[in-house]
Amino acid sequence: MNDFRLPLGDGASAVVDWLTTNFAGFFDVLRSIFLGMFEGLQFVLTQPPFWAIVLVVAVIAWLAKGWKLALGTAIGMLVIVGVNQWDNAMDSLALTVVAAFVALLIAIPLGILAARNDTASRIIRPVLDFMQTMPAFVYLIPAIVLFRVGVVPGIVATIVFALAPGVRLTELGIRGVDREVVEAGHAFGAKPGRILRQIQLPLAMPSIMAGVNQVIMLSLSMVVIAGMVGAGGLGGAVVQSLQRINISLGFEAGLSVVIIAMILDRITGSFGRKRTPRAKQVSPAKQAGGSAAAARGPASTGTPSPAAPATSSTAAHA
Repeated sequence: MNDFRLPLGDGASAVVDWLTTNFAGFFDVLRSIFLGMFEGLQFVLTQPPFWAIVLVVAVIAWLAKGWKLALGTAIGMLVIVGVNQWDNAMDSLALTVVAAFVALLIAIPLGILAARNDTASRIIRPVLDFMQTMPAFVYLIPAIVLFRVGVVPGIVATIVFALAPGVRLTELGIRGVDREVVEAGHAFGAKPGRILRQIQLPLAMPSIMAGVNQVIMLSLSMVVIAGMVGAGGLGGAVVQSLQRINISLGFEAGLSVVIIAMILDRITGSFGRKRTPRAKQVSPAKQAGGSAAAARGPASTGTPSPAAPATSSTAAHA
């Protein structure tokens, strides 16, 4: 057998040991923050009676798409209550929401940076490829070492696993904004920050919302893996059913995961479609002028465009 060997694993282990030795206080603070966020949301979801949570989520579904989604959401959540998985489902929902929220806080600014800086994009892309292709179980090993067994390693592993689509779709959406619209904003004197807020982000919102949807779905897909490190919830029930070969428990917990995934997918997807403007037959010049006027803000209202007389004259000759 060949004696040649690259000590990559030893290097990774040395890095984790160095982090544990030199940044133990930082990781303890981070663990306290994540644990506090999880326990706070868990309290909100588990303390009220189940029908109150069902009603609130059904109202959100009704606002997102209408009464059909609200009715389906209520029925699905009542099924979770019926199979006696309500507390586990709320624990998993709390973990998913916390992990998705933190992932989006990181992903959207990174996506904006990658869209506005080609060098940053070239650096971020291979890192995202690595994060997406590395098996999710591998993230749990250093997470357990740094944050100890419990719900926090599951949250950290979920954040790392779900981060990539949020970054990619934010960058894709901003890069997909019509260059003429952005150039018109620059021509009218709008600063880069205002162009980002009032032109690029609104036009890229459908893609960003698709990224939000994907981050939430990937976070929920990590529920079972997080249950293997003591996160509890539906993932813990699935792991327990696997250890005991309990088909009944496994099916009920798995069905509850599916129901929550469908509810979150439909609600976030519906809000994303609501933000997508209907396509109108507008010329690029009018589109650029309108977006640039929005970027200039109220101070520019009523100021005639220098190009207006020329446009009118051209139309008259035509």
